[in-house]
Amino acid sequence: MFKKLLPLALCSFVLPAQADTLLGLYVGAQGWRAEAEGGFANTELVTDFSFKDKTLASYYVALEHPIPLIPNIRISRQKLETQGDTILASSFTFAGETFAAGSQIGADLDMDSTDYTLYYEIFDNDIVSFDLGITARDVDGVLLTTGNSITAQQSFSGIVPLLYGKVEVGLPLTGLGVQAQGNFLALDDNKLYDYQAAITYSLMDNLAVDMTLQLGYRVYMLELDDMDDIYTDMEFKGVFAGVELHF
Repeated sequence: MFKKLLPLALCSFVLPAQADTLLGLYVGAQGWRAEAEGGFANTELVTDFSFKDKTLASYYVALEHPIPLIPNIRISRQKLETQGDTILASSFTFAGETFAAGSQIGADLDMDSTDYTLYYEIFDNDIVSFDLGITARDVDGVLLTTGNSITAQQSFSGIVPLLYGKVEVGLPLTGLGVQAQGNFLALDDNKLYDYQAAITYSLMDNLAVDMTLQLGYRVYMLELDDMDDIYTDMEFKGVFAGVELHF
């Protein structure tokens, strides 16, 4: 379903564009201490697990150019992983295996996603900037449950179309700023929100390279409804720190 919606979303996305006056390359990385909660199943009735906190990493590169009608491009890579367990209040069937009520079972999530974002600078000056665009999120993951000498594993993948937005506000003469950024989808019973807010500090600013430090909070909510027979209701949230280079 997501793959069918993506071409329609991209074709219908038409906005007036404001281009950069100079070509710009942005490269960034973030470390995120994520607290995970929620669960998954092969049906709408998901089973919740007690998940562990994990330190996760993400990376991105963006290219902005001076051609008004052609969108800028941003590519980012994120890995989500966590492990947990639960004592079942009722029987749980996953990937063809059934775990009895009262069993203690473990769960593992390992999911990679790559974002391909096309966006326009709707407004951009030294004080305020606003970007708006469309993201195609390519998701590839594996869910694993174990217990009572039984192992059940199922993979899932798909392309999810998302709206993308970013706002930055700078405080003149201080090097400080605030930033908010997110990707959003709410379609039928599928919901995917991935947003963050941060305080930024320009540590280096010269003709060769700009360096900006980031400290903020990120929330990633993943509610999938029948992606390769997978249903999820999970949320990752926590503090992150990052660095961005602008060439």
